[in-house]
Amino acid sequence: RELRKGEISFFLRPGERLESGIQNVHLLDSEEALLLRAREAFKDSDQIRKPGDRWMIYGPDDYVPPVSVEIVEKRRAIALDENEGVYVRDITTGKVRMVTGSAYMLGPNEVLWEKQLPQVVEELLAKQHTSRDRAEQPKGVNITRDKTRVITFRTPHNSAVQIYDYKAKKARVVFGPELVMLGPDEQFTVLSISGEIPKRPDVIKSLTLLLGPDFMTDVVVVETSDHARLSLKVSYNWHFQAPKEDQQKIFQVPDFVGDACKAIASRVRGAVAGHSFDAFHKASAELIRAAVFGLDPETNEARNHLIFSTNNLVITNIDIQSVEPVDQKTRDALQKSVQLAIEITTKSQEAAARHEAERREQEAKGRLERQKINDEAESEKAKKSLLELQAQSATVEASGQATAEARARSAAALIEGEAAVKQAQLQSEASTIKAEAELEETKQKQLAEVEHLKALNELEVSRAKELSRIEAKKFKDVVNAIGANTIKTIAQAGPEMQAKLLGGLGLKGFLITDGHSPINLFNTAGGLIGGGL
Repeated sequence: RELRKGEISFFLRPGERLESGIQNVHLLDSEEALLLRAREAFKDSDQIRKPGDRWMIYGPDDYVPPVSVEIVEKRRAIALDENEGVYVRDITTGKVRMVTGSAYMLGPNEVLWEKQLPQVVEELLAKQHTSRDRAEQPKGVNITRDKTRVITFRTPHNSAVQIYDYKAKKARVVFGPELVMLGPDEQFTVLSISGEIPKRPDVIKSLTLLLGPDFMTDVVVVETSDHARLSLKVSYNWHFQAPKEDQQKIFQVPDFVGDACKAIASRVRGAVAGHSFDAFHKASAELIRAAVFGLDPETNEARNHLIFSTNNLVITNIDIQSVEPVDQKTRDALQKSVQLAIEITTKSQEAAARHEAERREQEAKGRLERQKINDEAESEKAKKSLLELQAQSATVEASGQATAEARARSAAALIEGEAAVKQAQLQSEASTIKAEAELEETKQKQLAEVEHLKALNELEVSRAKELSRIEAKKFKDVVNAIGANTIKTIAQAGPEMQAKLLGGLGLKGFLITDGHSPINLFNTAGGLIGGGL
């Protein structure tokens, strides 16, 4: 055997043939792998492969198998959600395990394992499809269960499922709402429950045990002490007390409905057998409740519940829906007695009603007469009160007139005095207001004059300041216009000319006066003499 890779062209020689024709190169993506098996011993890289060895080549890669290698199959990673899984079996050890929650690629010595279930379990699991699954299913197509996938079961609310592990020989109970994932060695416990009315065994098959509260109805045939056979249609309200420690206890009785109905029916038949038909017909509810629930020794009254200790089933109420005689003769006699009782009751009610009407009529007449007497007495009392009030009114009227006149004169004098006092007060207030007004007027006039003078003074000061500023500016402008040197020359021109004139006249000094200002020559002379001395 020889492997030839392309690109190449060749002719087959005599005795040669293509074993499997022209084959393509195997291209693998990241989620694919090839399961290989050695046909003969050879060296693969650094590893020695023996005939029958199995191994895998994982992508992404391309692979051309040599002549000593056989491709068993091409595998792809199995995508699994958190609530999904597959059963995987190791062909070398035979061990089966469950893989869930992530994508998984089978190993070289692993294969998918199919889990088999009893037919009744398959049918019950098929009923668990939700409305969404049924809507997505094409019409006319039956979708069968993939037996390699992990079996999941949605435990409804307020229910329980028992799962038994045959390898570990242990059972576990799952309370809803919860998703159950069945292990490789686990199986569901199938409940076979009685149903219909009257109860028949093995009518209902179920994987879940409802915890209640719920009700069940049964028909019980009883016989009284006077041999009257009756058919009782009784309904029971029930629920389970789920224990926290021993959770397996609620599954101890597979058919809890049938067992409970039989136990209660036995108690009812025993209680009815000790009473006559008439006694039972009058107090059927009390007798049955006392028989089923038992009597409290302290209060001697019927208890309000019955507990089956085997599986913690609690019966909380009993409703007797109907009581019918089984015998036709008894039924006719019962119907006649009921009609007779109805007639007697009707007549007694009519007589009682008539007697009650007569009694009420007599009571009404007595109340009417008594009311008339009371009205007459009240009328006399009212007349007496009227006369007394009239006398009191005349007395009050006479004394009131005199009192009113005296009070009027006193009030008039008081008003006149108060008016005089008020007038004097008003005059005084008017004088005060007038004086204050005149004083305020004078004050305002003086303030106005002061403000006027102040404004005039400020105006004069402002005018003087402005004039001085203008003069100073004028002088400054003149000085700036003439120049400092010119002013200096003018200032020096007078004394120099006088000096020259005095020098020309031979005088050392002179005094000029206008004749209006006298000159003190004595002091001048004294000064001169003093200065000369």
